[in-house]
Amino acid sequence: MKAAVFVPSHITGFFEIIRKDDPLRTGSRGAGVVLDRGVMTRVRALRSEDKTRVVINGRTVKDDPVTRRAVELLREHTGFRGGIKVCHKIQVPVGCGFGTSAACALGTILAAVRELELPVTVNNAGAIAHRVEVELGTGLGDLIAELTGGIVIRTREGPPGYGVTDRIVDQGLHVISLTLGELDTSSIITDAGHVERINRTASGMMKKLLKEPSPELFMRLSREFAERTGLINPELREMADSMAEDTVGASMAMLGNTVFALSENPDTEIEGATVSGIDFSGARFID
Repeated sequence: MKAAVFVPSHITGFFEIIRKDDPLRTGSRGAGVVLDRGVMTRVRALRSEDKTRVVINGRTVKDDPVTRRAVELLREHTGFRGGIKVCHKIQVPVGCGFGTSAACALGTILAAVRELELPVTVNNAGAIAHRVEVELGTGLGDLIAELTGGIVIRTREGPPGYGVTDRIVDQGLHVISLTLGELDTSSIITDAGHVERINRTASGMMKKLLKEPSPELFMRLSREFAERTGLINPELREMADSMAEDTVGASMAMLGNTVFALSENPDTEIEGATVSGIDFSGARFID
């Protein structure tokens, strides 16, 4: 396989949902951090027409709506008819708030564009992947953050080319994360009650963070968001309290049954926790 893409994972700390009729104007505003672990995607052309084969962590998968929809939309956009094999190596937990669906969609499209020499720019690839996320309800803001890298502030919703991002400057912080299980993103971002509480709570947070763009305030606002929306459960709260003691701060990953913290120290005594660096480069071709 010639075409290979690495898309870093992304953890959202707080967010506001913006929905419009156009999926490319739908998304979220908020802030999050991009990790140096993510999804490695390789694509190879197949001889069979229209066939899509998906392999995840070495196993052939028949039910992968994200990757398959990404290929369908790319076919619609470019008109290519050939078959492709898509192989993902996922380095973080799936369905746990790390933005893996966005990473798989974007990696699939970028790798296919290079492998098949399709007339698609990076921003157009991002727009297609964002549409996949919105259509399937798997996410709203991970995609543009994963293209940006760093501690990302999403000041306008939508994919690259329409959405707008900024970044917080930090000095070599690490991300400590602990996953306790999966959480269905779609069940929350499509529920009217959850959306109302999320948007009411997030109101004003962006303005505060832009006025004082620091990792410390990002984490304080993230924890406040988790508590006031009621999304954090007692088990996550207890773990966040424990993580916060020797770090910049800790909160719940949005949306996943995961706790994360920013830390100056790459070591942790929390059993089962993973330590990652912050990725500042964003999605990229690796060979």
